[in-house]
Amino acid sequence: MSDGNSHAAALLQQARMRLSIPDELFALNELDVLYSEREETLWTYMRPAGRPSFTPPMLADFSSWQRLIAAHFGPDRVPLKYLVLGSRAPGVFCFGGDLELFAGLIREGNRDALAAYGYRCVEILHRNIHALDLPILTIGMVQGQALGGGFEALLSFDYIIAERGSSFALPEVMFGLFPGMGAHAILSRRLGQAMADRIIMGNETYSAEAMYELGIVHHLAEPGEGEAAVRDFIAKSSRRHAGLVGARRASRRANDVSLSELRDIVDYWAAAALQLREQDLKLMQRLAGAQARLPRAAA
Repeated sequence: MSDGNSHAAALLQQARMRLSIPDELFALNELDVLYSEREETLWTYMRPAGRPSFTPPMLADFSSWQRLIAAHFGPDRVPLKYLVLGSRAPGVFCFGGDLELFAGLIREGNRDALAAYGYRCVEILHRNIHALDLPILTIGMVQGQALGGGFEALLSFDYIIAERGSSFALPEVMFGLFPGMGAHAILSRRLGQAMADRIIMGNETYSAEAMYELGIVHHLAEPGEGEAAVRDFIAKSSRRHAGLVGARRASRRANDVSLSELRDIVDYWAAAALQLREQDLKLMQRLAGAQARLPRAAA
């Protein structure tokens, strides 16, 4: 085949590949999705309509995002090696759970709705832990605060790349609760029970550097250089991608976190939530109000 014919065939293959990606993936309400053919990478950015938290609309987008990726990417489909998640919210990766929703459901005594919210979160987290059953590496890119469920979500990624100046915390103990969507299961396996308890119950804020020293953050970037650091990681990992994917699978097998375990912890969390006092709920709502006053995500 001549060079001209080879080039034409390659362009035709690229066109077919683009057409095989559903438009729905690029039209999600609170997630910006970009596909890089050269890097074989799907870049995704949370773009919350309100508080930078896991509201029901945001969770619905994540469910659709995972479903569409699993259905259209991978071997013999659209090539994909890396899945990256960041945020458009200025200075914030994610604040985690929907505190306003929680306060309302707790006042109603609606344990079933609290548990249903938690189940949805851990189902998304569990699929991400397993990289959607695709031969890909997942990367959480942190350019700001990752609190509560936002921190828990990051723990489900193969690699975390964080800019210096970013911060991590599990503040649920402030209002008499505990993180219910993955922190106990994952941190205890990675750091041991004592250190996990210190992070979960200590109400301390940790810098990106401190998380790097603990082995939770894998790579540090200078402020404003998070995307460049991710691209550098992708470039340096390309030759050993298969080995890294295999290593992550081996790690998951050795430190298995089952969905039933995560759902059980959600049940404990929902039961504890119903025991909160009114003063705890008021504090929860004040935190939600402070989150809502932050600058909105960039369009």
